[in-house]
Amino acid sequence: MIDLLVAGAGPVGLVTAINAALNGLDVVVVEPRGGPIDKACGEGLMSDAVARLARIGVDPAGIPLRGIRYIAGDNLAEACFSNAPGRGVRRTALSDALRERARDVGVRFVEGRVDAIVQAGGWIEGGGMRSRYLVGADGLHSNVRSTLGLAAAVTGGRHRFGVRQHFAISPWSDMVEVYWLSDAEVYVTPVGDNLVGVAVLGTAPLHLDEAIARLPALATHLGSATPASEPRGAGPLRQRTTARHAGRAFLVGDAGGYVDALTGEGLRMGFAEAEAVVRAVLADNPRDYEAEWQRITRSYRWLTNGLLWTSSRRTLRPLIVPAARALPTVFSRIVDSLAS
Repeated sequence: MIDLLVAGAGPVGLVTAINAALNGLDVVVVEPRGGPIDKACGEGLMSDAVARLARIGVDPAGIPLRGIRYIAGDNLAEACFSNAPGRGVRRTALSDALRERARDVGVRFVEGRVDAIVQAGGWIEGGGMRSRYLVGADGLHSNVRSTLGLAAAVTGGRHRFGVRQHFAISPWSDMVEVYWLSDAEVYVTPVGDNLVGVAVLGTAPLHLDEAIARLPALATHLGSATPASEPRGAGPLRQRTTARHAGRAFLVGDAGGYVDALTGEGLRMGFAEAEAVVRAVLADNPRDYEAEWQRITRSYRWLTNGLLWTSSRRTLRPLIVPAARALPTVFSRIVDSLAS
């Protein structure tokens, strides 16, 4: 019997597996897709996420990010990360770096999917394998979450989605740029010497080319840049759970619940959750993880819900960027809290 079975080979699942293996556990990752795995996301790593990767020996190639810039028409507000730069990393490059490190530390990979879960006494079984513990790291639409009966209904508000595409052009900024439209946000992240990712977040239907056309400054920057990837979508973004563990099973990353990509904290939190779940496994006390999850995600849940509520109000949304510009110290503190 192995020590830990991880369902999902996305970044959070692989960071979980690597941390577990570095702590002497026998780990198997179950994933139906071959690598590298892509995803529609902003591809910006906060400073804390970069530091957590370094601690497990992972240093993916990318572009240093100095901070975050909000843009709405002629209004501009920016804040720098105070401790260390973030990094723009193409998701496939991150996937490759994590898979290589996982294999180096002895993690085994099995092609498959965890659809049925059985647990009793000191073991849990999923994907045809028996283990001491199971971690569901299988994303927004988690099979593990549903199978464990931990999914909760999402009520109120309109569902938000994301669409991302890359363009072959030299980055014009060392910041993540967030352009605020009346009904959506457009994120621009440098991820290579000649590559930027552009993503739009909002309610369906979403069309990235139409969003870019509504932003003359961004359209000018992109000019006649050649698309370097196909548009890729994700959503609905909001996912709720009733708990983050059931018996000997845990949920990490998007599988454990998600509010929105608005603040860009997904991987920062996911990597912290990965470390917390390994600590719970080592202590043989799964209940420890629930309290840790609450602590890790508290600021994200409060800040993101607050920003979503504000941005959904027609009279308040136009005030977000002017307020950030008028209160630079407050904006900087918020950005630092997101990064660390």
